[in-house]
Amino acid sequence: MQKKVLKVNPKDNVIVALLDLPAGESVHLDGADYTVVKDIKAKHKFAATDFEDGDHIIMYGVIVGKANQSIKKGEVITTENVKHQSAKVQGKTETLGWIPPNIDKWKNRTFMGYHREDGQVGTENVWLFFPLVFCENKNIETLKDIFEKELLHEKASKHQLLLRSLLNDGETSDIAVEDEEDTRVFKNIDVRFITHQGGCGGIRQDAEALGRLFAGYVNNPNVAGATVLSLGCQNLQVQIFMDALHTLAPNNKKPIVVYEQQKSGTIDEMLTGVIKDSYEGIKKANDIERKPAPITKLNIGLECGGSDGFSGISANPVLGEVSDIMAAVGGTTMLAEFPELCGVEQELVNRCINDEDGVKFLQLMKDFEKSVVAAGSGFDMNPSPGNIKDGLITDAMKSAGAAKKGGAAPIVEVLDFTEYATKPGLNLLCTPGNDAECTTALVGSGATVVLFTTGLGTPMGNPIAPVVKISSNTALAEKMPDIIDFNAGTVISGDKTIPEAADELLEYIITVASGEVKTKADLLNQNDFIPWRRGVSL
Repeated sequence: MQKKVLKVNPKDNVIVALLDLPAGESVHLDGADYTVVKDIKAKHKFAATDFEDGDHIIMYGVIVGKANQSIKKGEVITTENVKHQSAKVQGKTETLGWIPPNIDKWKNRTFMGYHREDGQVGTENVWLFFPLVFCENKNIETLKDIFEKELLHEKASKHQLLLRSLLNDGETSDIAVEDEEDTRVFKNIDVRFITHQGGCGGIRQDAEALGRLFAGYVNNPNVAGATVLSLGCQNLQVQIFMDALHTLAPNNKKPIVVYEQQKSGTIDEMLTGVIKDSYEGIKKANDIERKPAPITKLNIGLECGGSDGFSGISANPVLGEVSDIMAAVGGTTMLAEFPELCGVEQELVNRCINDEDGVKFLQLMKDFEKSVVAAGSGFDMNPSPGNIKDGLITDAMKSAGAAKKGGAAPIVEVLDFTEYATKPGLNLLCTPGNDAECTTALVGSGATVVLFTTGLGTPMGNPIAPVVKISSNTALAEKMPDIIDFNAGTVISGDKTIPEAADELLEYIITVASGEVKTKADLLNQNDFIPWRRGVSL
């Protein structure tokens, strides 16, 4: 039988409603009785004690807000009676111990991956087309249309057939799509295309960061080779990109086709050369086959988006358990979204193996928040209307739950945006909380699979790395099965423990990494790519 309420941490002075609770209902928890003052929707919190103006709100064992008026025991916590507040950070105060999970069933596990000459192993085999500047977006789109039509032989979709029937005779019944089959000319290589709005017109630092980001994408073991288009006069020069790639991978052996329009003459002449040279590279890359690799070769990005009041007590802790397992076996994970680590900085600093990383983390947080405040905002503005509606009413509350994705393992390194993960274990990566910008950054820093928790639902994906969507609640998984890959709502219902759900999720990750299963984002062709411009983005 499902519990009605939950206290996440013994130190907490708020209680989570796991089900809708009507006004006047009494609930029993940990030897105490509570009477609900007003109707409380599931995912929201109510006061476990009386609060006075200025009292701290504690959840996950940390400060997540401050009462700005009197709140009675049993009264719901809202944006009207609570404001954002988080604990002050003092630098590293202690070294936290860690008891790794039992990894007997995982230490010899393998997946079927693509082995690269530098020792990395990919979960995908992608030939990537991208422009160094937005001026080349049209040429990328033209190439996308040409290559996809000839290499994929895509059939009309259900919605194309619907419009076709409406155009013909208005009949919409009995619209059928033939059974899905692999119609690719090359079975062992995917061809993906990126467009963006950067590379020129902004500050030079943004162009340089974009060059480093693209270098990370080419270096990512999911990529077999790339075609790069340049106009010629833009801020992000070809040499800037090539220098960034050389710094990251001085012995790079991957084929890279580079064309510059202002040196090529007509568009027709350039596209003719691009198609011929890219085709040769794609044909050779198709010869690369999957081979067994230890799961220690996986690099897993950890992210949340469209979060709700259950994310921090179901889906995110499940990811945290997976992250701890990976750290224990010698794999790599990355926790990002720095605006959503506000309020838990002390714990994260204390978990850094090297003191220098703790200092770097706090400086990155400080600089990030300073830029946001300078623009007239703040980290407290991070929760979205959807977050608030579903129970996440302060940034610190959202952050304390979001940080659970990183488990409890020591932090081996703190990375700034576009820095590449090279150390096994848990890494922190500075990114915004913005879903697409975060995923884009994680993959640019080496993630070969991204785990993405959501309580509200989002269809977002990535051009070169599978993005696994994990729902925090069963209602979402049932409502939007076309975008959800794994349901962690079983933790809320009591059907599974967090370790049980984590074991099941890791088994699923291995099937995805081996190419046995396509993620829902891949099936929807969600190939989102939005680089972070180092201005204001939460």
